[in-house]
Amino acid sequence: MGLLLKILIPLLGAALAFYFYSAPENFSEEMLRGKRVIVTGASSGIGEQMAYHLARMEAHLLLTARTEAKLQKVVERCLELGAASAHYISGSMASPSLPEEVLREAENTWGGLDMLILNHIGQSGFTFFSGDVGHVRSLMETNFVSYVALATAALPLLRESEGSIVVVSSIAGKIAGPFTAPYSATKFALDGFFSSLRQELIIDKVNVSITLCILGYINT
Repeated sequence: MGLLLKILIPLLGAALAFYFYSAPENFSEEMLRGKRVIVTGASSGIGEQMAYHLARMEAHLLLTARTEAKLQKVVERCLELGAASAHYISGSMASPSLPEEVLREAENTWGGLDMLILNHIGQSGFTFFSGDVGHVRSLMETNFVSYVALATAALPLLRESEGSIVVVSSIAGKIAGPFTAPYSATKFALDGFFSSLRQELIIDKVNVSITLCILGYINT
């Protein structure tokens, strides 16, 4: 068996490389053209840039973030870049009602959903843990519980479209380090929940993919 794996794994890698590199240059654009996508935390940083990439691929976009003025500018730019449509809902993901509101808007506007990109984050300093348990609770609500709430609300629509959930996480959710205890806890929670949910969907033969993006330290 060990010898067989040593032979098969390189062959599989070569086959996948051939598949992707031999595809047309606009392969990914064709896959996402016309898709209905929600992006959270889309007013700046990674979320904003993802929205622009999706706009260039001519996707339909529903963007969320706390700051309405910034969202308006991002939506305008997305339309300039070629988005099939673009609109927004502003609000804090600490609000228990916002996830349902966002998904209701997607269903009313598009009649369905193809991709949910979870990217928003609460504010947390890079410092020693001060013992502020209230901050941990608040951060967990925004960085973790709202992700679960959004995914739960989206799953019926994603089952219909055989769509995707993308969770933007962090190396801090894989390797613990100093000065990030509350933040790191929320990211470990994301990994545990969505990795487990992925396995349940596979067992239940539900064709909804879950991708965790493990990012290193970045300057946004």
